[in-house]
Amino acid sequence: MYFKPVSLSLALAGLLLAGCSSTDKPATPAAEQAPSAALSGTCDSAAVASLVGKSADTALVEQAKRQSGAETARVLQPHQPVTMDYNSRRLNIDVDDAGVVKQFSCG
Repeated sequence: MYFKPVSLSLALAGLLLAGCSSTDKPATPAAEQAPSAALSGTCDSAAVASLVGKSADTALVEQAKRQSGAETARVLQPHQPVTMDYNSRRLNIDVDDAGVVKQFSCG
């Protein structure tokens, strides 16, 4: 029978290739490799709660972005249409008609 030698040789080849697989673990633990929230661009709106009530000018937006660790920021005017996509790296700055910050949120 031709079937037995072929299947036996395929099984042997599979065993030989399985012996070549690598199972090495990284030298440093995963906890040390994880970047901090501020460096990874993940937003933390609680870090900028002290800026509520101030005028939302360019300097405040940059300061809020830096303090929250956000990668991007957007100022949301009342009744302004906005996209509903969630972005954990974005800081939303809600302002009133006068441009005064009402709240910060991430997303």
